[in-house]
Amino acid sequence: MHTAAKKRGAFHHHRHGVVLEAVGRFLKKNAVLCIAAVAAIATSFIVPPDKEYLGYFDLKTLTCLFCTLAVVCALRNIRFFTVLARKIVKLFKNTRACILALVYITFLGSMLIANDMALLTFLPLGYFVLSSTGKQKYTAFTFIMQNIAANLGGMLTPFGNPQNLYLYTKFNIPTGAFVATMLPPFCISVALITLCCLFVKKEPLTVEDEEVKLPVARTIVYGVLFALSIIIVFRVIPYQVGLIVIPVALLFMDRKALLQVDYGLLLTFVAFFIFAGNMARISAVEKLFASLMQKNPLLVATLSCQVISNVPSAILLSQFTNNYAPLLVGVNIGGVGTLISSLASLITFREYTSKNPKGAGKYLLSFSAFNFAFLGILTVAEYFILL
Repeated sequence: MHTAAKKRGAFHHHRHGVVLEAVGRFLKKNAVLCIAAVAAIATSFIVPPDKEYLGYFDLKTLTCLFCTLAVVCALRNIRFFTVLARKIVKLFKNTRACILALVYITFLGSMLIANDMALLTFLPLGYFVLSSTGKQKYTAFTFIMQNIAANLGGMLTPFGNPQNLYLYTKFNIPTGAFVATMLPPFCISVALITLCCLFVKKEPLTVEDEEVKLPVARTIVYGVLFALSIIIVFRVIPYQVGLIVIPVALLFMDRKALLQVDYGLLLTFVAFFIFAGNMARISAVEKLFASLMQKNPLLVATLSCQVISNVPSAILLSQFTNNYAPLLVGVNIGGVGTLISSLASLITFREYTSKNPKGAGKYLLSFSAFNFAFLGILTVAEYFILL
């Protein structure tokens, strides 16, 4: 009896440990979602749920984000981005050119497939290229540059960063005006990133060859679906069309892609919609943020990102101003800075520490030095541009 009881105790203790470990992994992976959920629940006690809650949610933003993420997952599954990136990287024969290529691929990728997806796609490629050529010493620098490129590259297009998609929809910003607003910080970012990469030594390297054949039919269909998701973003056709066509097509062609969608990011948006909507209905908060946003919206947006990240900053601060230009710029350049200023930065940190657990401290020092330098230069430059 005593032995059986002991076994039962050991089993329950083990199960308890497994559950705690699973919860810990979930919290670590979905830290921003958990914070957003706590913020939404806390403000719900101040502003109890009512019919006005239904007006908080921007269904078009959520639909566009879902459609883009789903198609990108399908393209990743057929290794489309790997093939594309390898073809570009194979053109370059030394470390400097190769790192520049990896950074530029991430830069361009963030403009097309959103910053977090670009990093999830191209960080592993960067590590593979450097590790397979014995150049691991450049991993931290390359990851940091790819991270900055992903956060700042996505600023030029409405679908490049999640906060762009939201603000583009909320303020109904004309596409020409959007690009014109974001072009100056984009050009400065390209110049700064290029300058940093030019300090890398030219060391010869070769990339191992790997034969990857793309399935022609799937590649064409996914390309059409990706084009459809972009057309929806640009308001050419109603977003409801994409919500029907894309999931149905993927249900038949790649169900796995639908399961791989970052639903945590979508739920984070939902939670922050509730939080931001409630905050806007608290009179003291409304007066404070309205006053701050009237005085210096660029600085408020940039600093807000450093504390609560760029997506929630965009959703929250958009409730208190109609002057979209400095807000749009602020929540984009504010994506560099602290580790929590952008979800993409947390993704990069997670990827780097999984490859080099002992290098976390050194990585954070380098990360902070580069990010705050970029943040300072871009904020000062944009302050004078937007005057």
